[in-house]
Amino acid sequence: MDAQETQGAGAQQDPVILDWVQAAINGDQDAFAELVYTYQDAVYNLCYRMLSDHVEAEDAAQEAFLRAYLNLRRYDPGRSFKTWVLSIASNHCIDRLRRRRMQYVSIDDPLPSLTLSTNEPEPEDVTIFHEQSRRIQGLLSELAPDYRAAIILRYWYDYSYLEIADILDTTESAIKSRLFRARQMIADKLGDEAAEAVLSHSRLTQGA
Repeated sequence: MDAQETQGAGAQQDPVILDWVQAAINGDQDAFAELVYTYQDAVYNLCYRMLSDHVEAEDAAQEAFLRAYLNLRRYDPGRSFKTWVLSIASNHCIDRLRRRRMQYVSIDDPLPSLTLSTNEPEPEDVTIFHEQSRRIQGLLSELAPDYRAAIILRYWYDYSYLEIADILDTTESAIKSRLFRARQMIADKLGDEAAEAVLSHSRLTQGA
């Protein structure tokens, strides 16, 4: 059963998710394992897009779930669990990036791409996909952590401005400003039409 709740600020919370959360609070580790299984791809993909490194993304995702487990009693049942755990993950990744010595990566440098399940695509399609993924990841790597998080949550997870503000603990106007500046930075490198094409492509490759 796919227990992921419908995304959106006004979405009805899935009762199965709430049952798992309550059971986990009561000490049921299997219930928390179900939560991890349900959201692990979304959390990992967010961490990878933020950190550009598979190993570090896995470590960050594990840390995010650990923090979620330790703070389950503070979870608000009226809020999407996915939004809550992505908030933990994104803020943890921002902290990691701020601690990491700044490294400027050229969009031409090879970077790892997500391995997504496909139905035996043609080799040419795989090559094109990997090239697009590397290009997108390179662009993300050049953005400041706060801008990077806003772009990922908007274009990979399709969250609204208000939801992104909630996740990143800031105002809606601040998110609009970050997204505007981030899009400008990408457009400065690629041109307006190419930037729009890249960001549109990201919606098809979110893997969440």
